Amino acid sequence: MQQVYQIITDHETLEDICINCGSIITNKDTNNAEKTQDSYSNKEISESKYRTTSGSYRTPTSLTRHDMGLSTVIGKTNRDASGQQIDIAMTNRIDRLRTWNTRSQFQNQKERNLHKAFIHLQRLRDQIGLPNSVIEKTAYIYRKVHEKRLTNGISIKVAITAALYIACRELEIPRTLKELAEISNTDEKDLSRFYRTVLLELDLKVPQDDPLKRIVKIANICKTSEKTKRYAIKLMNDILKKNLFTSKDPMGLAGAVICLASKKMERR
Repeated sequence: MQQVYQIITDHETLEDICINCGSIITNKDTNNAEKTQDSYSNKEISESKYRTTSGSYRTPTSLTRHDMGLSTVIGKTNRDASGQQIDIAMTNRIDRLRTWNTRSQFQNQKERNLHKAFIHLQRLRDQIGLPNSVIEKTAYIYRKVHEKRLTNGISIKVAITAALYIACRELEIPRTLKELAEISNTDEKDLSRFYRTVLLELDLKVPQDDPLKRIVKIANICKTSEKTKRYAIKLMNDILKKNLFTSKDPMGLAGAVICLASKKMERR
């Protein structure tokens, strides 16, 4: 009579074991088992990273969203948990739920204000090409300004542009107030006035502009040679060592240095 083996598999070691005698039928590589488990766990984590228990999805947390990315969003795929296409009646019901889910994102006037401000901030980001660190810093400053109720009677464009200018100053990004006013289509005087108000109310200490970073910007506009740029940087370093730039506009100082370097190196 032929003996019948009853085999079970140990999922931890991936070994096939006979129930009758306890002998190991096959011994698979434990390294492969670890790799299989690791790949499965990584895949599971990546798929469930932004999934909630209700099957909806949420975006990564960010200060540039009115809800900081904490609210959930119903997915756009019209399929059930098994991957099957849902019927028309359920599709219409899910569409209505999506509509109400979108409308319920804004609970009050504060969230609507933040939403409009951050939409304008994303437009400025696309036009200027600023890094994420500046955008997150701008959103943080604007939230502080909004909590202090400094935006009452102030245009959203003016408020978010002023916060962007402060973030650029703190992170040493060479952007002028006039340049941001032109890009955001706001009045420079209103922007400057609100900028000073925010500095006083929030007690912010922004660092002074670095004239060295202005040199490269002006030199690129004037299309000077690299030799002239290096000589202008050398002159600026000498000026900074002797502390001759006190109470001077960094942009005007950089322009004067470029002018002197161009006269000597290019006879311009």
